[in-house]
Amino acid sequence: MTPQKPSILIVEDEAKLRRLLELQLADEGFLSQSTADAETGLQLLARDHFDLVVTDFKLPGMTGLDFLQAAKRANAELPVVIMTAYGTVESAVEAMKFGASDYVLKPFSLAELVLIIRKELDTHRLREENRSLREALGQRYHYDNIIAHSEKMHAVLALVERVAPTNSTVLLGGESGVGKDLIAHAIHEHSNRAGGPFIKINSTAIPENLLESELFGYEKGAFTGATTSKPGKFELADKGTLFLDEIGDVPPAIQVKLLRVLQERSFERLGGTKTLKVDVRLVAATNRDLRAALEEGTFREDLYYRLNVVAIDIPPLREHKEDIPALANFFLDKCARESGKSIKGITPAAMKMLMDFLWPGNVRELENIIERGVTLSAGSTLDVADIHLDAAPARSAAAAPAVLPEGMTLDQWEEEAIREALRRANGNKSQAARLLGLSRNALRYRLSKMGVPDAAEKEE
Repeated sequence: MTPQKPSILIVEDEAKLRRLLELQLADEGFLSQSTADAETGLQLLARDHFDLVVTDFKLPGMTGLDFLQAAKRANAELPVVIMTAYGTVESAVEAMKFGASDYVLKPFSLAELVLIIRKELDTHRLREENRSLREALGQRYHYDNIIAHSEKMHAVLALVERVAPTNSTVLLGGESGVGKDLIAHAIHEHSNRAGGPFIKINSTAIPENLLESELFGYEKGAFTGATTSKPGKFELADKGTLFLDEIGDVPPAIQVKLLRVLQERSFERLGGTKTLKVDVRLVAATNRDLRAALEEGTFREDLYYRLNVVAIDIPPLREHKEDIPALANFFLDKCARESGKSIKGITPAAMKMLMDFLWPGNVRELENIIERGVTLSAGSTLDVADIHLDAAPARSAAAAPAVLPEGMTLDQWEEEAIREALRRANGNKSQAARLLGLSRNALRYRLSKMGVPDAAEKEE
């Protein structure tokens, strides 16, 4: 069959209609084969290539629904159009639940069927072109300013794709510098609020006594210096998204007001009495273990569960190092363009340095290192001499024994310390991490190196 002409398989037990369809599709520039039963149709699908199937719902032997399911098992992407009598329209709708692309009710005009066939072929072609393009780019998902080739980051973006169209509150977790703000912005840009404002506030960047007025606004005279009224971030984010970074550091008094906004979508300005209603989607982020904060009593349990509707944990850079080359080159191009320098690439030796580093500051640290290298480089490429990695802070003498136990390597000693901490914490990773002075993500990284599966915690 010539690839220029789409090929259609017709499964119809009525001979006259089958022949009429063959002639009409030939006139419209299609290639077609036909059969009177589903069993033969499946044999043809296994033998030849078809771009689309048109099948009757009622067939002798295997039904049209059974044929549809079998065809979809063989090729899930194959478009299938169902032909059915008016009285069985409910069955046609049921068929669409099992993967039918569309249906047409008998009696139908041939022009109507051809229109549906062309529409489904165009839709299928666009899907295939988009898939091929993403594969050619090495990307399953594409978001502006987000570089993600690794499976771990693809999993993050898959969650973004699923949650963005909803209005659910999202809690982003991950170490400092992993790019939580970029993920929050991607959620906004792919939501039905994309035309509304995206307002960001970092709770640690604002003094505690000013945070409430920044979030909820204030009325004239609410405090000394309040000479006019001012809207807060929630008002400014109405019909849009509010990104509240470092939610784990919000003081308890403000946590109460946040809980009310999430529950009732209303609040009062500082010093005001009028209740204001807002339509805001909240995306919160933290680099703290909020479960530990719950145990310590510094974070409200009811607020935690209101925030944790959909949780997205962003892995540290050391856990998806395969993204480092693309990230480094992205930052290189950006910094070279902004500085007006003609730096075209990174030498293999310099790239190896980047790949071997553990990146405690994650993607943000990588960007800073590349920017520093571009600024100081005098060559056309970044080489080892241009990469100035920050040394890890020295451990105090009290933090580790001066001499390892006899016959034990440093790695063995570390593994034993981790296993002992887990034993003392009864398997709870959050508690074990605190005993070791590590973040939970850092402990999970070490456990993965040890080959310990990341099973559910005993207390969770």
